[in-house]
Amino acid sequence: MNKRLNARVIPLCAAVAWCASAACASSLGTLETFLKSTKAGRADFTQVVTSPAKPGQTTARSKTSTGQFSFVRPTRFRFDYLKPFPQVIVADGQTLWLYDADLEQVTARKQAQSLSSTPAALVATAVDLSALQKEFSLEAQADADGLQWVQATPKNRESTIQSVRMGLRADGAQVSLGKLEIFDAMGQRSVLSFERFEVNPANLGAAQFNFVTPKGVSVIRP
Repeated sequence: MNKRLNARVIPLCAAVAWCASAACASSLGTLETFLKSTKAGRADFTQVVTSPAKPGQTTARSKTSTGQFSFVRPTRFRFDYLKPFPQVIVADGQTLWLYDADLEQVTARKQAQSLSSTPAALVATAVDLSALQKEFSLEAQADADGLQWVQATPKNRESTIQSVRMGLRADGAQVSLGKLEIFDAMGQRSVLSFERFEVNPANLGAAQFNFVTPKGVSVIRP
């Protein structure tokens, strides 16, 4: 490479590298804004779970579910799975409830012991970056698909989650959740895409996260 071309290419490469670095760094700032300013949220979601191909199979298996998600920071959230099978996951501030309508069974666990290094901590329970960094190593990533991305890796080596990629959508001062990509220790990938995300809806309160066990349904407390 001649000296004149080299003199042009080196500054250009440096500028591109700086821009990429700045874009990545901004995603951590966007996450901080999401944690601090988005005190509550509600959205529709589509979840696609892809499992590794079994021996002898050439393609991975995937399952799609749809439902509604809501949360009030820092202790309450719920997933209402509507299709293809009804299922409810509710954190009411004290207990994490998992209701499987088909099995007619509820599993109840102490919330404080169940959520520290889970995707729910990323979305609904952490109040700022410092709180999140107690449980996760955070890495800013480049923008893609119109979203700003942060990868979170649990610090707890016994976590069933390998990593989580969080895609955030910034609209002025408001930040909403666009996607979650969850990779577990078994090689399974789960992608949740959120639509019609409402930031701090006025009609969303603690009462909507109460769970009442249906009549005739057994409760298991591991």
